[in-house]
Amino acid sequence: MLAQRVTETDWDLVAAFHAQCSEQNLLRRWGRTRLAPRDLSRLLAHAQCWIGLGADERPVALVCVGPVSREPGVVDLGLQVADHRQRQGIGTALARQAARHARMRGAHTLSAFTQASNAPMRRLLDRLGPTTHTRDGPYVEVRLALEALAPDPGTAPT
Repeated sequence: MLAQRVTETDWDLVAAFHAQCSEQNLLRRWGRTRLAPRDLSRLLAHAQCWIGLGADERPVALVCVGPVSREPGVVDLGLQVADHRQRQGIGTALARQAARHARMRGAHTLSAFTQASNAPMRRLLDRLGPTTHTRDGPYVEVRLALEALAPDPGTAPT
């Protein structure tokens, strides 16, 4: 899978990706079922995003990482995988890439805020390394110290 950096000119690609996602998937990730170009502009003003492309070069996932306000060195992870491509390791690979990118740019902690019922996302984050979970009503914040990022099992140790 190829991950392509997203810019504002990639709205059609992002829209094509979201067209593959169910309303439930969109609600879980964005809190609503439709995104507008201005939403992407706002996101890109605060985060770096990549879109995952399948072998056919069609978009299958979106990952974003950006600073958490008032917490230097802490970055937030946003991740969404098209419904029909979930549970294939795509999200884990993109989350790992985003975490490595953040660490190389000086971040020390990766944070993700998700619904407590989103067990697949919590498991994905736990696979990246030792995490802490803080419950806040129906949501949970999961944090990972980037120095403890687990090695990618698909690569040989160096």
